[in-house]
Amino acid sequence: MIRFAAAALIAAVSLAAAPAFAAAGASGTIQLNSTVAQTCTVSVTDAGTQLNILTGSNAVTVGSVVETCNDGAGYQISVQSANGGTLKSNATGAQPVSYTPIYDGQSSGSSVNVVRSSAQFNKTATVAVTVPANAQAIAGSYTDTLTITIQGR
Repeated sequence: MIRFAAAALIAAVSLAAAPAFAAAGASGTIQLNSTVAQTCTVSVTDAGTQLNILTGSNAVTVGSVVETCNDGAGYQISVQSANGGTLKSNATGAQPVSYTPIYDGQSSGSSVNVVRSSAQFNKTATVAVTVPANAQAIAGSYTDTLTITIQGR
């Protein structure tokens, strides 16, 4: 009877030492997830350039833009003039002076739209302006504001 009790005790200890989940081939999974938000930014530097209306200014650099957009489908840059592509003055008798904005070598009238086909990081582009000569311009200060906007596709 002592032998039987000793054998039962050894069997009980052996079973207790074996993990209950030790089935062959058992596994589990952990799902990993992350999201990257679309981020498109422009950093604009105004060169403080003075344009010459009397003799004209041809493709004069007026600033630069650093573009960053992580949209894999690309993005669009638009350049819009507050005055519809004209330099305006409050001087008596002054007429608006038309000009052409140029963004990264591209122009198309009073506004410019440039399409990039892929993501770009820290791409530098120049902003330039062409003003035709107007020897009969009225004295005064002529101004306009260009707004550069970036948007993912």
